[in-house]
Amino acid sequence: MTGRERVCTIYEGGVPDRIGIHDSVWGSTLARWHREGLPKGVHPLDFLGVNDIARIGGDDTLRFERVDVKEDAESRVYLDANGVTRRDLKIGSGWTPQWLDYTIKDRESWEANKHRLTYDDDRIRGSLDACRAAREAGKYLMYSGHICFHPIWHWVGQETELVWMVESPELVNDMFDRFVQLVINNYEGFKANGIVFDGVFMADDMGYKNGTMFSPAMYRELVMPHHKRLCDHLAADGLSTTLHSDGDIRALIPMVIEAGFKGLHPLEAKAGIHIGDIKKEYGDRLVLHGNIDVRKLAGSRSDVEQEIRDKVTAGKTSGGY
Repeated sequence: MTGRERVCTIYEGGVPDRIGIHDSVWGSTLARWHREGLPKGVHPLDFLGVNDIARIGGDDTLRFERVDVKEDAESRVYLDANGVTRRDLKIGSGWTPQWLDYTIKDRESWEANKHRLTYDDDRIRGSLDACRAAREAGKYLMYSGHICFHPIWHWVGQETELVWMVESPELVNDMFDRFVQLVINNYEGFKANGIVFDGVFMADDMGYKNGTMFSPAMYRELVMPHHKRLCDHLAADGLSTTLHSDGDIRALIPMVIEAGFKGLHPLEAKAGIHIGDIKKEYGDRLVLHGNIDVRKLAGSRSDVEQEIRDKVTAGKTSGGY
């Protein structure tokens, strides 16, 4: 089977020749692997011959011009594409950000900048060749991006967003609505340029180690309508949408299914989730992804083999993993 055939089989409820495989790699890890012999410009999973999925999306930022503020041996400070002044460490992954200041601070600054979410083909032009290459390589091509809760905290700060969800829900609703419309417009832009996706992968981190970042009632009232709107739009083209959310979002799963999601990723092991439990309760309604505990992968060979055997055995039963 090709990667596309394999993952299509999984989403259609069948059992493929093996489980589908896809992963992401920290920048620092990739740099080290290149130093240790991985060819430049090659994804590690392509090098190993086990990369079944390509996740590709468009530019969903506010498109502020990047402005470098200062730089030293340890970090760089700059204004990013969402108008946020941030400090990134140069060491480690290169993705350890500290948000310092925001352009969007209130309703007035939102109104002054929401026009920046306007669609044009420049938002997707740089991804078209990658989509075509993934199709030629026989991969399962997923339209990829964010939905609404997660990206807004990148604009205004997580604490501010959570306060606004309680005190100014109409403002947050407008932000969610505008952002989801851009995600839809980017998708339609790909379609207009001849790209046909096999599925959809959308991120909206809503959990942390001990639970959800907001109540299930708030999910239903404020977030779920936007999730459903996006899932419905994509389902009209026959596409299944997978939700990525870190943390423990078990309290939201019934509503996630109701919103229209067909897959759930990554079932974070560090948040106490075990795929066997999720499989028993929701395995007939969701394609499940991941649940490998990366802490075990840093252990001995025996630790790695035990973790893979435990999770893969539980996940692959009757397909859907």
